[in-house]
Amino acid sequence: MKIKFIHHLEERLRHPLPGADAQYKMAHAVRRSEESPPAHARNAGVLALFYPKAGQWYLVLIERQSHNPDDRHRGQISFPGGRYEPGDGHLRNTALRETEEEVGVEAGTVNVLGSLTELYIPVSNYLVHPYVGYVDYHPSFRPEEKEVKSIIEIPLDHLQQPCNIRLTDMKISEHIVLKEVPYFDVEGKIVWGATAMMLSELLEVIGGGEEGLRLFGVV
Repeated sequence: MKIKFIHHLEERLRHPLPGADAQYKMAHAVRRSEESPPAHARNAGVLALFYPKAGQWYLVLIERQSHNPDDRHRGQISFPGGRYEPGDGHLRNTALRETEEEVGVEAGTVNVLGSLTELYIPVSNYLVHPYVGYVDYHPSFRPEEKEVKSIIEIPLDHLQQPCNIRLTDMKISEHIVLKEVPYFDVEGKIVWGATAMMLSELLEVIGGGEEGLRLFGVV
């Protein structure tokens, strides 16, 4: 299998990251005025996992179950990942462990290429550390039923299409509606908030235009 795209991505991740400027392109105006994460923020690790399918590179996202009242992100679309546990030793291991638990991709088969800029989520008080990796096969995903409602497979070129980046009003509580929230439309599902912000930085790291789109299809 040709992996020119993977080499390109790994090299780009070694360079200084675009950081908050890239993240904020897919953030609501409210997010842009927030302060640095507090010292008591909890750490979490997530994984942007690439894999080949039908001649393209894909990413996997999960739709979270919506029945857990303690989950502040229930029902949302996110990367596989979760809370750091002491036995993990490193947040990269958190991302790999949670990915194996949530979608069934064995941690030992994932090649980690690097990391993106950490992102604080005030509503849940998590400081999220995003990692980027790939497997050289199309996984047979196995969703963890208690946490994962469905698995969403996205071709990378879908995320680059301007028509799939939109604005909507989001009702986040009974009395609060956020106006003109940017999001990625993925099979009619709304990918917004922290996940959209991390995707925004990832796409900027990869690069756009003709070169970026050409690389998406090299497998």
